[in-house]
Amino acid sequence: MAEQLRDLAAFLAVARAGGFREAARAGRVSASSLSEALRRLEARLGVRLLHRTTRSVVPTEAGARLLERLGPALGEVEAALDVVNGFRDRPVGTLRLNVPASAARLVLPSLVPPFLAAYPDILLDVVVEEGFVDILAAGCDAGIRYEERLAQDMIAIPIGPRHQRMATAASPAYLKARGRPVHPRDLLNHACLRGRFASGSMPAWEFQRRTEVVTVEPSGPLIVRVSGGVDLAVDAAVAGCGVIHLFEDWLRPRLDSGALEPVLETWWRPFAGPYLYYSGRRHLPAPLRAFVDFVQTQRAEA
Repeated sequence: MAEQLRDLAAFLAVARAGGFREAARAGRVSASSLSEALRRLEARLGVRLLHRTTRSVVPTEAGARLLERLGPALGEVEAALDVVNGFRDRPVGTLRLNVPASAARLVLPSLVPPFLAAYPDILLDVVVEEGFVDILAAGCDAGIRYEERLAQDMIAIPIGPRHQRMATAASPAYLKARGRPVHPRDLLNHACLRGRFASGSMPAWEFQRRTEVVTVEPSGPLIVRVSGGVDLAVDAAVAGCGVIHLFEDWLRPRLDSGALEPVLETWWRPFAGPYLYYSGRRHLPAPLRAFVDFVQTQRAEA
């Protein structure tokens, strides 16, 4: 029975990761051991579960059906075993968080070091990606998102700053050469540095002054992937390539140093801060429970 569970867990890991090497790196095991586990499982069941090519590994129809039922089932097994973890002096295990780049940059740096110091037996595995994510299907314990991107059936608690703003800025050299916008629609005549999500959509730039809301779709010489390319856009703005529109806290060091100057500051739109969200199942894995308690304690002490 134990070997069967290990083989099923290996199948689940490989299917979710989309490859043996990726699953081996994530699980800190060898790719050959995962391959052997899949061979045993397919031989035992008498069906092929994964299509393997040199470039990809995808479930067969039988594998997809098994995957649908297996994820929740193994999750319950892990939860049952994790009950014992609650009796330890210190929780042990892996905590997988799915977060956007903004949270990885602006929220987690102040939380991760003290959390890891308080819980040295917990491995924190952070996946950075944008967009809507089914955290359970993605193999994660919890995520961080803003209110408009939260699933309705999740528990959500505040994490990080509760009030943020989107800031617009440009370098002194750019503003000297091109002039300073006085209204958001003036940006349509400026070089603007845009971000694009993995889905291909590019978020519009939204501004607000008192009750007036203005949305613009500017253009410019640079588009970066929202997530890994944002720092490139910031560096390009500092170099005078154009106007950037980003989280105020992300731009704050460059604003304070004078490398960037505020643009349309009276129009900067405020919004509510992010939330840590997770499934409402009755028993939380011990590492997640420890993190939830830690976040709530940090907020109470702030």
